[in-house]
Amino acid sequence: MSAVPDRPLVPEWLVAPRDANELVASVWPESATRDAEGALHIGGIGVAELRERFGTPLYVLDEDGVRARARRVRAAFEAAAARHGIQARVYYASKAFLSTAVVRWVTEEGLAVDVATGGELAVALAGGAEPARIGLHGNNKSRAELERAVEIGVGTIVIDSVIEIERVAEIAAARGLVGDTAQKVLIRVNTGVHAETHDFLATAHEDQKFGFALTDAPAVARRIRELPSLHLAGVHCHIGSQIFGTSGFAESAARLVDLYADLRAGGELAVLNLGGGFGIAYTSVDTPTAIEDLADGIVDAVARECAARDVPLPSLAFEPGRSIVGRAGVTLYEVGTVKPVRASEDVTRLYVSVDGGMSDNARPALYGAQYSARIASRTSAAAPALSRVVGRHCESGDIVVDAEYLPGDVAPGDLLAVPATGAYCFSLASNYNYVPRPPVVAVAGGTARVIVRGETIDDLLARDAGIPTPTEDTE
Repeated sequence: MSAVPDRPLVPEWLVAPRDANELVASVWPESATRDAEGALHIGGIGVAELRERFGTPLYVLDEDGVRARARRVRAAFEAAAARHGIQARVYYASKAFLSTAVVRWVTEEGLAVDVATGGELAVALAGGAEPARIGLHGNNKSRAELERAVEIGVGTIVIDSVIEIERVAEIAAARGLVGDTAQKVLIRVNTGVHAETHDFLATAHEDQKFGFALTDAPAVARRIRELPSLHLAGVHCHIGSQIFGTSGFAESAARLVDLYADLRAGGELAVLNLGGGFGIAYTSVDTPTAIEDLADGIVDAVARECAARDVPLPSLAFEPGRSIVGRAGVTLYEVGTVKPVRASEDVTRLYVSVDGGMSDNARPALYGAQYSARIASRTSAAAPALSRVVGRHCESGDIVVDAEYLPGDVAPGDLLAVPATGAYCFSLASNYNYVPRPPVVAVAGGTARVIVRGETIDDLLARDAGIPTPTEDTE
């Protein structure tokens, strides 16, 4: 990340705010407000009450925000498709954040669910998702996972390797699935479009673990069509994550439609699944594309490409996750220590240590992800000070917010809130340094409830086989 020449160690995009208490609307949940005393409220409930009842660190998820975003995304893609006389289905990409409560929220708002493991499948089912509205991904699905998926009648299985074709076909045949009951599958392909994002987030370039090259897809399709227990329903691609704009999607669509046109020579294809990856704002300078513009741009691009090749426009599917749940999440921490550090000859910054860190948000360490932060328990008239929010783990890379301007009087005991943590923070959480994972609390209408229980030290010790349990014979 580049810095401004006369402000060494300060990222180019970061500018000292006039008010270090301001909640930037595009980053925080719509329900985030400050009360008369300056304390942050989310979903109508104050952070002081949340700390008292649930402790910190704490994942807070705005239920109304998740539901509203699910409705908006679904409406955008359905409307864009309807203008071209086709249908669109929106799957919630559960890897972003998964619990039975969130499954209920998104399915009640009309979304299907995308899963990638047996564990995600189990949670989706426990949350009430209909098997026929579940898609199963993964580059190395186990035989047990595939058997379970076929057993329950999962809607589609995304084929990721030649070996998997035979596995799924054998499992489906053993259950007598053939003809109209054959297991529906999609072929995952790599269109070669490299989204403008972190290398580990871009998933469509050829040298990576997911899917087939476009040149290999026709042979894969032929083999699937030879097997009576499988039905080739369509093709799937995904170009990456945290993407702004439509140009990458449009280019990928052009290449995907080329393949679609070729594959139709061997039989009808019902659906093109263009994945997800739609970005959100993590900082004040992030400008994500409105979902309506994304939907119109992507669907129009597919329609143009189909018209140019004189092939019918198929149904379309999409798999947003972060853009559904990301902005609805806020993580609360308590400040433990604050110390000024002379970072260069001209720059001193505050190191603000909180009671969580990379165990509850691995994204900064994994991807260099940028976040924002605000004091949540009060407002302050102190001048903004260049700050770095760090965690409590034994790693110098344990950074929660790399660079932010916080009020210079930030102090131990303050509550600190980091917004836009609804996606991939809980999902990537760990017990590094034997730190228990935080609970997840849903807020709505001034009430709060636990939707995922937090862990305790006793929970961690209970997994250690070297510690006898009360019922074990210790002799």
